[in-house]
Amino acid sequence: MSPADLLNLAHLRAFRLVADTGSATRAAASLYRAQSAVTRSVQELETALGEPLFERKPSGMVPTAVGCVVLNRCARTFFELAALAQWCAARQTPRRALPEGTLPAWLLNTRRLQLFVALARHRHMPSTASAFGISQPAVSSAMRVLEIGSGITLFHRSPRGVQLTPEGEIFLLHVRRALNELRHVPDDIAALHGTIRGTVTVGALPLGRTLILPAAIARMSALHPGVRVVTDESAYDSLVAGLRAGDVDFILGALRENDAASGLANERLMAEDMVVLARNGHPLAQQKGLSVSDLRDAQWIVPHIHSPARGLFEAQFKRLKLKPPMPSVETADLAVIRGLLMDTEMIAAVSAQQLHYEIASGQLAVLDVSLSNTRREIGLTLRADSAPSPAARALIDAIRLTVAVHRPRRAWSLTG
Repeated sequence: MSPADLLNLAHLRAFRLVADTGSATRAAASLYRAQSAVTRSVQELETALGEPLFERKPSGMVPTAVGCVVLNRCARTFFELAALAQWCAARQTPRRALPEGTLPAWLLNTRRLQLFVALARHRHMPSTASAFGISQPAVSSAMRVLEIGSGITLFHRSPRGVQLTPEGEIFLLHVRRALNELRHVPDDIAALHGTIRGTVTVGALPLGRTLILPAAIARMSALHPGVRVVTDESAYDSLVAGLRAGDVDFILGALRENDAASGLANERLMAEDMVVLARNGHPLAQQKGLSVSDLRDAQWIVPHIHSPARGLFEAQFKRLKLKPPMPSVETADLAVIRGLLMDTEMIAAVSAQQLHYEIASGQLAVLDVSLSNTRREIGLTLRADSAPSPAARALIDAIRLTVAVHRPRRAWSLTG
């Protein structure tokens, strides 16, 4: 069990009120609890974190440096839970008035929220109970507390298991965000003491994961060996869903247009054009001054339909009022593209960076053909309102430095 799993939301609320009021007595009055109960909450939180959170002074209780770090992350956690509580209240008939920032008791149980997230993932009561080492009725009881408290049906039940309702999906998004903020607390404290540790999950799109990401991970790991990196190679839409929930820390790769309402923010790092590749020795590799129309009858490997790269590929032919060629293979998998290019007469339009090593070694050749308007921006996508963990910030910094160091030396040029 990680230190974050031991963080009790009710204890954190008491801690936050003590910090706001400067007194356990005043915090107890606000919570309608005994002062001894509030003091015990703070003590248990300090024990769980292994750090003092307050300096006890005659003028009152003042947060330590560690206490301030915990307060910052705590504020983000409670913001998500308060927004969830407001959303639930607004869906009641008649609509319930809920003061802004209110945190109802049914939400202030870390384990109950963890059970909800696990059940949403497993979609199976017995599996969830087994994962937590508790009984199935205990899981069912915890979900009943959430549904009664929220006034929302979170799951559809059937003999085959459970599935989130549409309202349950929204509920899950807020809960995942809150718990993901909470899990950063121990790593925030370690960073305060000069140690960068923890896990960073990167959404790795094709244009970022061949050269930039490996070089950046190597750079960061040399400085911070305590950081564990997890890469997620899912499709863009799936990565964005994980990013919004806080399961993915950031995405690296080709940037999409994001408006202000998307809640996402892009940071451009570099740009790259597409080229046409074939195996070394391919008949087309020997020809100079090729045009796009010369390649119309070739065997093409193309990206999946509706992908940005597919649109750029087809635009080359539409610009000349030609029907785009029927592809022989549709794939975004670099291993498949690499194998087909080297073993067949097929050709592909991709970023040179994606198959840099094969080009540099002479296994693949760049055809002498000019493609129009294929430049793609490569960079980082983050949640606009996020506060990345220390591990995520360290890897982001390493990515920025990697691009800055290598771009002037053209380390990713076609010649290697």
